[in-house]
Amino acid sequence: MSSASKRASGTSARAQRPGFRCTECGWTSARWVGRCGECQEWGTVSEVGATPAGVTRARAVDEPARPIAQVDARAATTWPTGVGEFDRVLGGGVVSGAVVLVAGEPGAGKSTLLLDVAARAAHSGRTVLYITGEESAAQVRLRAERIGALHPALFLAAQTDLATVLGHIEAQEPDLLIVDSVQTIASESVEGAAGNVSQVREVTACLIRAAKARGMATLLVGHVTKDGGIAGPRVLEHLVDVVCQFEGDRHSRLRLLRSVKNRYGPTDEVGCFDLTDTGIKGLADPSGLFLTRHAEPVPGTCLTVTLEGRRPLVTEVQALVAPTALSNPRRATSGLDSSRVAMILAVLERRAGLRLSNKDTYIATVGGVKLAEPASDLAVALAIAGAGLDRALAPGTVAVGEVGLAGEVRPVSGVVRRLSEAARLGFRTAIVPAGSLDGAPEGFADGDGTPQGGLLIHEVTDVHRALDRAVGGRTA
Repeated sequence: MSSASKRASGTSARAQRPGFRCTECGWTSARWVGRCGECQEWGTVSEVGATPAGVTRARAVDEPARPIAQVDARAATTWPTGVGEFDRVLGGGVVSGAVVLVAGEPGAGKSTLLLDVAARAAHSGRTVLYITGEESAAQVRLRAERIGALHPALFLAAQTDLATVLGHIEAQEPDLLIVDSVQTIASESVEGAAGNVSQVREVTACLIRAAKARGMATLLVGHVTKDGGIAGPRVLEHLVDVVCQFEGDRHSRLRLLRSVKNRYGPTDEVGCFDLTDTGIKGLADPSGLFLTRHAEPVPGTCLTVTLEGRRPLVTEVQALVAPTALSNPRRATSGLDSSRVAMILAVLERRAGLRLSNKDTYIATVGGVKLAEPASDLAVALAIAGAGLDRALAPGTVAVGEVGLAGEVRPVSGVVRRLSEAARLGFRTAIVPAGSLDGAPEGFADGDGTPQGGLLIHEVTDVHRALDRAVGGRTA
């Protein structure tokens, strides 16, 4: 047997060897003695079997398990924060005792959003504690004054020590706790600087224990990495109840709040916000940010209806096609996947007979929105075709569909919901893939050219027929 094995077996034997302890003062000894070496009492030392290494003994439970039907669910009630779009993403509001992680890039507006949530919750009669670890209390006070978020029930503390934060919680007993951000809080019991893996895990675990024990809703601000993922250990996302991503281009006013994980509600809801100099406000109908108003129809524009979660949004795609003297024409995109646009250009040239290889092509979305789903392919194709042919689409036309390499227009999900949104906004013509209305509910009849709620629906099978319907032909 090697020396390492002997040491391991010796350690195991010592861990399992019984010991002796005094029942009066707790003094321990490796062997039995008649008289305690600490309190000098006779006959108080008795043998105690040590727990074998790696074995956990059962402990008496303080509260026995109950049938699930007898568990009181009132402790996990949902209450609205007063910010409608935020409540929509959470599933109607925050749950008492729930821990929500809101992550996003720097400058996206996370602190502004949560400060507005804190103020509205305070206005509704809740006690709110806002812990800031990145700014001074005076800086947060100035922002609160600018967005109108001052209230006597909103308490503010600038602190980065976990023990002091827990002390603030005991002193204020808030209904809502906001920590901005969790990566700036550190515990003295854990080695390392604030923000490392051990610190983030310990801080989050302590805040979760406090939230569950007090029934205190907690909102945590989280940093993101340069790749867009949530900074810190992956266990952070597993520990919390809700994970939300706050997104937005810094050059655009639009901000989107997406639910990535939600133990109390849906994960396919999206909240839309408008970030201005005076604060942030929810947008119940954000389609106006993605549209431009033209006095007359302009060639190279087409509207589509995209789905952000379960919410349909009408978005405008614009294209400009211009002759070029360069051997390699320019292809520029904004808000669209460049490889997807290149594929659509190839399909239009090969399958629809449009001469685009000797022309510069510029394609962009309006309002800074990003279109990633294939359902916007048909709108991109019609915008490019309209610009190349110098023909405008009929006013009030929307197009939805995926374009394949063979030139076919494929069905996409949620067509009925998209068309309902287009009809609600007053659009008059829709071009959709063939078969999109099969199995549609009452009010959406099958067949080409059937008006539904004032919306004339045309079903097409390929880009040839789509161009015929949209621009009246494809002669370059």
